[in-house]
Amino acid sequence: MNFKIPTEEDLVREIKSATRAAYKKLIQSHPGNYYYFCLNTSGDATAPVLSAWSIEALEKTAKNLKEKKYFKWSYADSPYYLFGQELFLEVEQLFLRRPDIRYLSLEDREKEFNLRLNSMETALKELDLEGLFGENNLRNRIVINAEVMPPDYTNTERAIRLNPPEAIVDWLQEASEVE
Repeated sequence: MNFKIPTEEDLVREIKSATRAAYKKLIQSHPGNYYYFCLNTSGDATAPVLSAWSIEALEKTAKNLKEKKYFKWSYADSPYYLFGQELFLEVEQLFLRRPDIRYLSLEDREKEFNLRLNSMETALKELDLEGLFGENNLRNRIVINAEVMPPDYTNTERAIRLNPPEAIVDWLQEASEVE
């Protein structure tokens, strides 16, 4: 059994693999026009879980304009929250083999937290560069992000880094957090 502490590169590789497989499974199982795809983690930077929204899912879920505004960017209310979680089992194992963030000094906790979030962001960025989320105008129709829940301003920073400006206009107005 390998007890080596996984590196950031190990995390990126496994998150990419799981995310690629989950995204492909999602769009094959539930075809639609996806406008939101994110990897979520807790304030303790636990292993990421997937959430997504398509226009079709929003139309089916929300009964009126008020509900649409509420559900549109809600990771937890998405019918695809935790979709493909079985594909993230190896990611979960790697996160568990990292230092337990709850027992680290404040400085080490921050370093570990950032390493985990950076691995999620890097995995999404690399998948985006591969064209997983579409190219050109198609890419501008979806917001991708690595988000911390409860939300904080770092979600906005990552969204800006991960997306073309055209893709995040609505998200910035409707869902972003400011410091």
